[in-house]
Order: sequence, then structure tokens, then C-alpha cells
Amino acid sequence: MTHSSTPPALSKKELDDLTRDTPASGPKRSIAFLAGVATFGSLLFGYDTGVIAGALPYMYMPRSAGGLAINEFEEGLVGAFLALGAALGAIVGGRLSDRYGRRHNILLLAGIFILGTLGCTFAPNVAILYIFRFILGLAVGGASATVPVYLAESAPTRVRGSLVALDQFMIVFGQLLAYSMNAILSSAHGGPQVFVSEDPSGTLSGGQWYPWDQVQHVTTAVVTSGDGLAWRWMLVLATIPAVCLWLGMRLMPESGRWYASKDRYYEAIGALKRIRDPKRDNLREEIEQIAALQHDQHAQGQWSLRRTVSVKWTRRLLVIGVGLACFDQLTGINTAMYYLPKILAAAGFSAADSITLNVITGAVACVGAGFGLYLVSRLARRHVGIYQETGVTLSLFALAIVFGFGISPYVQSDGTISQSVPTYLPWLVVVLVSLFVFAKQSGTVNWVLVSEIFPSKIRGVAQGFAVGCGWLMNAVVTWVFPVMITHLGATWTYAVFGLINVVSLCFYIFIVPETRGVSLETFEKNFSEKYGR
Repeated sequence: MTHSSTPPALSKKELDDLTRDTPASGPKRSIAFLAGVATFGSLLFGYDTGVIAGALPYMYMPRSAGGLAINEFEEGLVGAFLALGAALGAIVGGRLSDRYGRRHNILLLAGIFILGTLGCTFAPNVAILYIFRFILGLAVGGASATVPVYLAESAPTRVRGSLVALDQFMIVFGQLLAYSMNAILSSAHGGPQVFVSEDPSGTLSGGQWYPWDQVQHVTTAVVTSGDGLAWRWMLVLATIPAVCLWLGMRLMPESGRWYASKDRYYEAIGALKRIRDPKRDNLREEIEQIAALQHDQHAQGQWSLRRTVSVKWTRRLLVIGVGLACFDQLTGINTAMYYLPKILAAAGFSAADSITLNVITGAVACVGAGFGLYLVSRLARRHVGIYQETGVTLSLFALAIVFGFGISPYVQSDGTISQSVPTYLPWLVVVLVSLFVFAKQSGTVNWVLVSEIFPSKIRGVAQGFAVGCGWLMNAVVTWVFPVMITHLGATWTYAVFGLINVVSLCFYIFIVPETRGVSLETFEKNFSEKYGR
């Protein structure tokens, strides 16, 4: 695109007249209502990633007991396929949201959430489960890339950080909801248990019910039935918020900034008037900033991901965005979200108790995310990220020390924990994991930063690419963690993650830019001038 094809800039008078005369495009919606509806997508993101923690112990059970008879490699793939789907969903979803609109994309994602959830619920074997976990991942990834952008573009500058932080809170709340439902269903079904008809070795008495973690190490036990269908009930509950998301988004306006990126200013102003408070928000000034930036970007020509890489300042932003997304996964937070029952089992708790205790860490994470809303509204983005990485790093090294010097001496040859382990040690693991998730969730600012740093012309595509890279890293972490725990042990597993987070801390200190207190358009202008076009 050449400079001659650039549409003429609207004059100040034309913008004033258009802003004054354009009516709202529909019923007024408060920004809080818009955020509450849109973040149902984030709640689904949290629920569908968290629910697997309670479902996996049941999936280990034999088919005769209602499980899928998976092993540790298949367990990792159950999570990894969702993450791979999320990577593709984030990249493709970013492109679709740039082409067709943020609201349009969220409505599409709600339908995919429903399809993926039902497919996982009724999967007859692990191969079919993989397929629908991948489909569900498309929705999770698309939501993780689109919802923060929709919120950032819709929110006035004064509350933008808090609203995008609300997105993170809803993810964590979705995980807490999943853990709570897991615990309720597990308790109602008596935990993962099976009926042993006989055991030729004589280790177990025939004709009795046993917790599954007592039976799985007895290879001669004959299991004829069990209560392993609880995991299907855990999964299917996600259809309820998916339906709420679809219905709610039909009442919301499209992103005004997306309309403006297509030079549809009449629709942009109409959409913004639906969600702006005329007493607190200067809509005319906001429209002038958006229009000026759009004219400047038209003069620069058509943007693409390839061009983003070729331009110095946008390439730097893309590297920062990818780094933020990948380091977020390398905190190891999803090892706690997906596999906490496995971690607690490694510390000496039973499978049933581990599922119930998952609620405690989920509640701590939710409180942490709520505290994070306060931090993001009060502190610089970088400072919140530095606080997060410091807390995460210290917690991971503390976990490595407790497992290495406290629990490892009590691990028996079959991998179980001796009954002589001091009772305070497993509870110390619960405390440290709780401190870990609190530090992570109260300091999670990467979603805010990634939603704010990219130029408007490529915001959807660049955000999708960065988040997609993060989900690829999530897939790697999710797949290798059960294998690392099984073959390296918890000590070295957490030591490795601790070292990685030292690097992440340096990334926040020396590379990540600050975005607090400036409009999206002002940040873009300042950053491009500082690092060159």
C-alpha cells in the first residue's frame, strides 16, 4: 500500500460533528456488565484447565471400573492435547478476531466450548478424548487471545488495567469452581474406589471395596467394578457457563477500536457510546486519538505478522509478548493447576484427600487473584511482575528443598510414601504450594501487558501469536511434568523450574516496558519513537 492510497484524515470538525451526531448503536451497557459477560470465556478457560486435576485420578482406573486405564505418558498427553489446541486456537483466533471482530470471535468460541466439552464427557476411550481435548483447546486458546483484547479495547484508560486483571481473576475463579465441583463429586462418589473380586497374591481381601491408590500397585488384583464415572460429571458441568457466554455476548457491542481499524467510524462511535460514561470519559478526545493513529498506520501501509518481524520496534514488542507468554507457563503454575492431586499424593496424601485439598489451593489462588486486582490498579505493571517472579522462584526452591530433604527419605521402592513420614511434612507441601499459587496469581500481569503492548493494526494477530507460543510452552510443560515427577522426582523437578524463573525475573527487570497510565495509542507512539520505525 502506498502513501497515495491512504484515506484522507478526518478533520477535527468532522470528528467533532460525527461524535456529537452519532447515536449509540444499541442499549447502554455498563463496562462492568460487559466485562462480567466477556470473562465467562476466561472462567471457561480456568474451569476446563482446572477440572482435569480431579478427573485424572479417575482416568487411571481400569475400564471395568469406569476409568480409561491411562498411564503417566497418556496423562501428560491429556493436558498436552488441550494446550496444543489452545496454541492453534490462539493464533487462528487472533487472525479471525482481526478480520471479523472480537465479539464475533467470542460467540464462535462459545459454540466450540460446548462441542469440546460434550465430546470429552462422552469419550469412550483415551484416543477420542485426545481429539476433543484438542477441540476444547481451540476454544481455550481463542478465549485467552481474544477476551483480553476485547476488554482492553473496550475499557476506558482509567480502568483498563483492572478490567484486564479481572480476566485473570476469572480464570482462577474458574479453576476454583472446577476444584470445588471435583471435591463435591469425588466425596459423593466416595473418591476413586474399586471393587476387588479377588487377589491371588493375598495382599487384598476379595469381595471388598478399596481406594484405587491402594489397589493400583497390586498387579494381581482383579477389579470388576468401580465408581469411576465421576470424571464425566466433572467435565460436563462446563457447558453451563459456555451457554451463558453465548447468550450474554449477543447483548454486547463490538469493540469500537476494531470498527475504527476498519475505518468504520460511525459504528465505532456508536459502539463506544453504548459503554462510555459521558460524565467521566472524554469520548471526543478518545476518538481523535484513535483516528490520528489509524491515519498514521494507513500511511505506513498494510501490516502483517511478517512485517511486524521486519520492523525494529514491532519486532521487539513481539519478542517481549512471546517472552511474557512463555515465561508465564514456565512458572510451573499449570503443574499445580493440572496435577496438584499428583503432587500431594507424592507428599503422602491419599487420592481422595488430594482432590479435596485441591480446593484449598484453588481458594488461595482466587484470593491471590483478587489481591492482584488491587496491585495492578495501584502499582506499575513491571513492579507487579517482579514481585510475582520473586515469590514464585522462592516457593519453587523451597518445595525442592522440602521434597529433597524431608519427604524423599520416606519414599518406598514402589513409589509410595511410608506411613512413618512426619505428619507435618505433607502439610508443609500444601502450605508451600499455596504460597506458590498466591504469589503467581496475585502477581499475574502478563495478560494485561500482552493485551496492551501491540499496535492496533496487528493487535489480534500479534496477541494470538504470542499467546499461541505460550500455549505451545504449556503443552511441553504439561506433557513432561508427570514424566519428570515419576522419573526425576519432585526435588529435581522443582529445582529446574526454580532456575528457569530466575531467568524470568531478569526478563521483567531488564526488558519488559511499562504501560500503566497511558492510552494504547500513546504507548504505541512513544515506543515506536524510542526504538525506531
